[in-house]
Amino acid sequence: MKAVILSGGFGTRMRPLTYTTPKPLLPIVNKPLIQHIVDSLPEDVDEVILAANYKIDLLREYFEDNEQEKKIRIVDEPEPLGTGGAVKNVEEYLDETFFVINADIISSIDLEAYLEFYREKGGIGAISAWKVENPEEFGIFALDDDSKITKFQEKPNPWEAFSNTINAGHYILEPEVLDLIPTGKKVSMEREIFPQLIPDGFYGYKFDGYWVDCGRPSSFLEANRVLLERYYKEHDVKHIVGDRSAVDGELGDYVSIGKDCTIEDCDISNSIIMDGVEIDKGCLIKNSIIGFDVIIEDDVKIIDSLVSDELIIESGKEYWDEKLKREEVEE
Repeated sequence: MKAVILSGGFGTRMRPLTYTTPKPLLPIVNKPLIQHIVDSLPEDVDEVILAANYKIDLLREYFEDNEQEKKIRIVDEPEPLGTGGAVKNVEEYLDETFFVINADIISSIDLEAYLEFYREKGGIGAISAWKVENPEEFGIFALDDDSKITKFQEKPNPWEAFSNTINAGHYILEPEVLDLIPTGKKVSMEREIFPQLIPDGFYGYKFDGYWVDCGRPSSFLEANRVLLERYYKEHDVKHIVGDRSAVDGELGDYVSIGKDCTIEDCDISNSIIMDGVEIDKGCLIKNSIIGFDVIIEDDVKIIDSLVSDELIIESGKEYWDEKLKREEVEE
């Protein structure tokens, strides 16, 4: 069985971090986002197809350097084709029931149970289902008593929303769905293809636990918190420290420290610190993401901010709600 992971896109809301690293390779609890997805796939999946474009060479390099249990195939999408066009672009590799998964979702879904659910129902496809309070940013659908989708709408206006059950970004589809997608065109699976599947048996699979769309800094930190909560249950601490990192003093809750970091006595909470970072004494870092190979000198305050790779932030600087880029600091 194959699984297509939609790994394209420029990750604009995660800039400046995505100027140097594609979003699927940004780490959460010291593991790239894309690796969390690959690790969640059921045993039935023996090949993973990454539909990618932006900084595709870095994705290839990562999977060349990190051996996987499943075969990894990375397929170039020459230009953005939307969710439907991206799947159509890898059609030659899809000859049986297959998964399609968004690469920026962290969730507790049991894909093995999901696949079993779909095989029992039959039909032409299925969508994972999650409930939210404000569904306007998502595709919504209604289900009957047999979990069959009866109505689908992508990103409704608040007064049009007929459901708070949203598309959670994990699909199971039959190859004949590909016949509905034109070749070489930008196509939205959610707007243009899914509504056509309803008459042929299109199902929604509900699951419990957690679901985070990691498209923006706040939700990236939320995913970090959610996964560290699970880590806490096993290790009795709500932080994680990577290999060859030295931390002087105690870390606050929900902190991920990457590998090869040096952290002096600082106040750090609810933050992601990537590999190769040096943080000198007396710093306050809160609700922030610090990029690779950053040097932060004494008594710096960074709150609600993103810090780009390889910056040197001088002693005593203070930042609130900033997206720090190298040229801004050097100037």
